[in-house]
Amino acid sequence: MRLADLVFGKPLPSSEERAEKIGPASGVPIFGLDALSSAAYGPEAALTILLPLGAAGIPYIVPISISIIILLAIVYFSYWQTIEAYPTGGGSYTVATRNLGSRVGLFAGAALMIDYVLTAAVGISAGVGALVSAAPALEPYTLTLCLTILAALTIVNLRGVRDTGLAFMAPTYVFLACLLAAIAVGLAKSIAAGGHPHPVVRLPRPHAATAAAGTWVVLRAFASGCTAMTGVEAVSNGVRAFRDPVVKNARATLTIIIGALSILLAGIAYLCRAYGIGATEPGQSGYQSVLSQILAAVAGRGWLYYISIASILSVLALSANTAFADFPRLCRAMARDSYLPHSFASRGRRLVYSQGVWALAALTAILLIIFGGVTDRLIPLFAVGAFSAFTLSQIGMVAHWKRKTGRRARASMIVNGFGATATAATTIIILVTKFIQGAWVTAALVPGILTMMIAVRRHYDRISNQIATHAPLDLDSLRPPIAVVPVHSWNRVTQKALRFALTIALDVHAVHISTGEERDGLKQLWPRCVETPARLAGLDPPRLVILESPYRFVLTPILDYVFKLERENPGRQIAVVISQLVEEHWYHYVLHNQLGEILTARLALGGDRRIVVVNTPWYLED
Repeated sequence: MRLADLVFGKPLPSSEERAEKIGPASGVPIFGLDALSSAAYGPEAALTILLPLGAAGIPYIVPISISIIILLAIVYFSYWQTIEAYPTGGGSYTVATRNLGSRVGLFAGAALMIDYVLTAAVGISAGVGALVSAAPALEPYTLTLCLTILAALTIVNLRGVRDTGLAFMAPTYVFLACLLAAIAVGLAKSIAAGGHPHPVVRLPRPHAATAAAGTWVVLRAFASGCTAMTGVEAVSNGVRAFRDPVVKNARATLTIIIGALSILLAGIAYLCRAYGIGATEPGQSGYQSVLSQILAAVAGRGWLYYISIASILSVLALSANTAFADFPRLCRAMARDSYLPHSFASRGRRLVYSQGVWALAALTAILLIIFGGVTDRLIPLFAVGAFSAFTLSQIGMVAHWKRKTGRRARASMIVNGFGATATAATTIIILVTKFIQGAWVTAALVPGILTMMIAVRRHYDRISNQIATHAPLDLDSLRPPIAVVPVHSWNRVTQKALRFALTIALDVHAVHISTGEERDGLKQLWPRCVETPARLAGLDPPRLVILESPYRFVLTPILDYVFKLERENPGRQIAVVISQLVEEHWYHYVLHNQLGEILTARLALGGDRRIVVVNTPWYLED
């Protein structure tokens, strides 16, 4: 078995596409890991902002979480409708483009691209951060661990959708089972204790208050807590990945993800208030994550605690997979509209959009390296792109329903309009409260990406306009080309190139560069090996042209000769036949010069439409 088949899996034919489709059981780990895992850092991000309020700040997590759950419900109903309206994939880019115009769609697409890269980086760094907090000895290897997990995720996603779902199914459902069990036990104990349960393990005492509660602090906490909503759009963007009935399976997956996330956020908020659990200073001695405190308070540090912590670590690290599931699909949609290189729309060996996977891996690696793999440095950049995309998607759905008639269309338009207002307000809150901390970076990147994509589209449009034609094939003034064959010495490779040249041209020029350093018998061999056989075959013998090059230049004399022929023969095509050695093993190529490839490139750049380059490969064997 080849190494590529072992690592990435054997190539799949297009006929097996149906077998790669998934149902809700696999859809939850593929498209829901980011949303579900955000329960581990969303509430904690909000509580961290409330730290200056001391114990008085903890109760605020309940109304903040309720607000986020309401937003989740609004977004859920919006994407429930979007899945049905756009069963081929209804991400924000598609919805905004079709209903609000290409420029608005591009804005949504650029915001989503940034969000997916941040999703991947934050997910991996959060998982490694949790691991380092449990094992401080690993702290010096934070970035190395981040990049290792990124490499593993890249390989798994290149193996195909079905393999990805199977690989992530166990950690996802163990994570859900452990947290839901902890919430159920904690809720039961709280009810039994009249709302004031006693923790099994002593919890860290809240800091003394250093500030009073105010609107600005609460808004900042809400903005941080909204990171729990990133990844919600994933299902509507990846509808094409589901098996028939597509809409039903996609909706079921979305329902499970949103329902589970809402329960987790509500349960975590309630237990934080009931047990008096607040955030601890990240990066300081004695740091404990909020989920670690909840699990210890509810069940102690027994087997449930350690299994739960292990599942949280794995799901956090793997939550980047949501970005890997959707980023390539977003790139595909934009590439089909010619806003990204067309290669992003092509599926790879395992029926996945490999170019998008590689691009996301590279961008995420760069981000992790720049920020050292530390979550707290990445969080301020987070959520702006996601909520901008939410807003534009819902405005697009308002325009979609406006074109329809009937009571259902009007009701849907009201729901989407209310959702657009709510998410737009949230976007403004996030942007304002996090602008100085780093949200300005996202706001600045979007115009840059927009400019790049518009430039790509203009490039494709220019090419399309230049090569487009409906005219019939022009067969006037057809003449055989003049063939030019660069010749180094007399050998089988040269012989093959000349044989081919004689099949396409009556006028063949064999060009040999003489540097004065070699003792070449080509001139003596030419009459016997070339001219005589050609005449016996009734052909005009190829003309041997020897160009002196006292400064040992090889490419320049050949180029000058070809361009001179081009100028002297305005009505003729010039076919340059370049022989090429093809090695059996890639590592043997370093043993040969690459003059053929360089000559091809220089001819393409320096000539005009009348110069044609033809490669004649000679396959070497061991």
